Amino acid sequence: MLLLEDIHFSYEHEVIRGVTLGVDKGEVIALLGPNGAGKSTLLAIACGMLAATRGKALVNGRDVTKLSRREAAQKIALVAQTSELRFPLTALEYVLAGRYAHVNAIGFDRPLDLNIAVESLKATDASQFAARRFDELSSGERRRIVLARALAQQPELLLLDEPTANVDISHQLSLLSLVLRLAVDRALAVLFVTHEINLAAEFADRIALLKGGRLIAFGKPGDVMTEPLLTECFDAPLLVDRHPVSGNPRISYLRT
Repeated sequence: MLLLEDIHFSYEHEVIRGVTLGVDKGEVIALLGPNGAGKSTLLAIACGMLAATRGKALVNGRDVTKLSRREAAQKIALVAQTSELRFPLTALEYVLAGRYAHVNAIGFDRPLDLNIAVESLKATDASQFAARRFDELSSGERRRIVLARALAQQPELLLLDEPTANVDISHQLSLLSLVLRLAVDRALAVLFVTHEINLAAEFADRIALLKGGRLIAFGKPGDVMTEPLLTECFDAPLLVDRHPVSGNPRISYLRT
């Protein structure tokens, strides 16, 4: 579904250096790395917000920079780290705006669009906020509304930048469980950035470790989330054992 092929990107200096990775339909991939590793920049390239200096970002085999804005919005949904709103929309109106790429030429919302928006709020456990103004919600509540809007787009590729930031542990688990279920049920390809290493180990099919703009490891959690690789990636002493129930890697921090 998504192929990032030998991606390079520069601002004043090169921040992405030859990254190649792919995300299949029905697959959830977590992108891990320290601050400044280039994770958010890579998501921006994947959705066409930024154009790679060298290399290609392909969605279903098509160069993402060649897609029209409507085509891109029908195929790709991005949940950014922060979401600003300059107009006093309710949460439902905000989510309904995610349907803009699917509305008819007249531009009016159809009953179908409203139903999809309502179901998206329900899926993210945010129905109770439907009539509340978006800018009056807490940061954690807004994260759930923003994810609901992304789901309302009915994309084929979902890009999430810190989707569980400022969200309590109960909703972290429910949101990532929802993402995992949607990936399977809707054949949705998911690439998400997170600093929650243990959540990545539990919910991602594969892990990509990024440091200094380079991909240092890419594979299944058990193969990639090892003490040497994680310590190298984060420049911190980490201990890796196994979760007693799932058997996935479990990471602990060592105080120095």
